[in-house]
Amino acid sequence: MFFDRSTRRSFAARLAAFLPGLGFAGMAPVRAAQTTGGVQKLDGDGKPAGKGFITPLIIHNGLIYIAGQGAHSRGNKSDAGKTPTIEMHTQMVMDGVKAVVEAGGGTMDSILQLTVYLAKLDYYDGMNSVFKTYFPNGGPARTTVAVAGLPGDSLVEINCIAAVVRDAKKGA
Repeated sequence: MFFDRSTRRSFAARLAAFLPGLGFAGMAPVRAAQTTGGVQKLDGDGKPAGKGFITPLIIHNGLIYIAGQGAHSRGNKSDAGKTPTIEMHTQMVMDGVKAVVEAGGGTMDSILQLTVYLAKLDYYDGMNSVFKTYFPNGGPARTTVAVAGLPGDSLVEINCIAAVVRDAKKGA
């Protein structure tokens, strides 16, 4: 009966309201960031974000919200000219997710929820083969959907929510 009246959005809202009561809010790092009402807006390196259209990293009430990470802006360009594979793009994206989560004071194990957007559902198995290597202790709650297209011809894009587990400035 509870599930008949529940949606993912209402569940997420209840979860977000519940987590601060567990003490996650007290773990939030204190930093000189662009802060409005307890919301810290940071760039992908954990520094105060400018006034750009998209903020890569937001910290609020001990939670880290990561904007979608795609393969179009990742990698060291050594793959230039190679035909992209879902495995190649997934590794680039997961490396980006890891870097941004860590910049916000989280870890891969502190990722609570993750959404994967695939350019084709046929990429599911290839994405999973790489994805699971980033979560040796078990993965987060996850939703995977196929979409009509992704920015920059990326084959995969991932966004997530993680818990702050350490002060990113101290690295501890």
